[in-house]
Amino acid sequence: MRDLLIVGAGPAGLATAIAAVQAELDYEIVEKGALVNSIFHFPRQMVFFTTAELLEIGGLPFVTPYEKPTQAEALRYYRRVADTFQLRVAFDEEVLAIRRHGPQDAPFALQTRTVDGNLHERRSRSVVLATGYYDHPNDMGVPGEDLPHVSHYYGEAHPCYRKRVVVVGGKNSAAIAALELYRAGAAVTLVHRRAGLSDSVKYWIKPDIENRIKEGSVAARFETCVRAITPTHVVVEGPAGPAELPADRVFLLTGYHPEVGLLRGAGVRVDEASLRPEHDPQTLETGVPGFYVAGAIVSGKETGRVFIENGRFHGDAIVRSIRSRAVR
Repeated sequence: MRDLLIVGAGPAGLATAIAAVQAELDYEIVEKGALVNSIFHFPRQMVFFTTAELLEIGGLPFVTPYEKPTQAEALRYYRRVADTFQLRVAFDEEVLAIRRHGPQDAPFALQTRTVDGNLHERRSRSVVLATGYYDHPNDMGVPGEDLPHVSHYYGEAHPCYRKRVVVVGGKNSAAIAALELYRAGAAVTLVHRRAGLSDSVKYWIKPDIENRIKEGSVAARFETCVRAITPTHVVVEGPAGPAELPADRVFLLTGYHPEVGLLRGAGVRVDEASLRPEHDPQTLETGVPGFYVAGAIVSGKETGRVFIENGRFHGDAIVRSIRSRAVR
């Protein structure tokens, strides 16, 4: 039985593991995919909005010649972090359930499944859930959403050269995708249910996309909702009534949310509307003693509140709490 099991090998999970190493706790990370799995699935040409030093964990410098690092540089940096601290990570092992057995000082039991389908059980005195939200897109609930040319993730623009592409959304991801697709030779239409782009679009991106819309390089349908998707069109409804937009590819970039089934299964109270888990903001401990949350999952649906920049400090607070509980 370990002192601590950490679910998720993203930056917050890695930072928690580093704090556990420094506190000489017996720990392990359980990760269903690859190291920093969400960053790995970001668009290949992605550039972070923040500077490298704000992505650093464990005091290990993130060195880059650029003002803002790329996805490839971040992957390389976090691999170096894992190697430098010799972090123990079980990859390709999905946590199916977390249960507390017996009295309060009894261990947690994590039921897991490896990629070959084998089931395992891991036990620990404390658990940290640091699973983020990027694996769970906000479904629109419209017919055709599951068609093969439709995706909730934007990868790269080149395969869309000379194709008709509809991008749904009005925040950073949608704006960046629309710009890259247009510059790669796609015919792009941006669809957003609001009257204009979100105020959260970064200041160096917003003028670019607004100017492309103004000049007609990117078509835009504001105050417009998607009603259905067919193999050849996106059916929308806006101020002028219903319309069909030709589409060879469709990107539904409408945001993501945390998966809270593991929380609820362990007895953690989760607000129904916000999906925010009940927790102590100082220690990150939930109402279930010994069960902690770290990283973006802390803020529920409000995914813009916790980033790597602030989630990287959660691990220190959690490990301090674990150590204080151990000496009571």
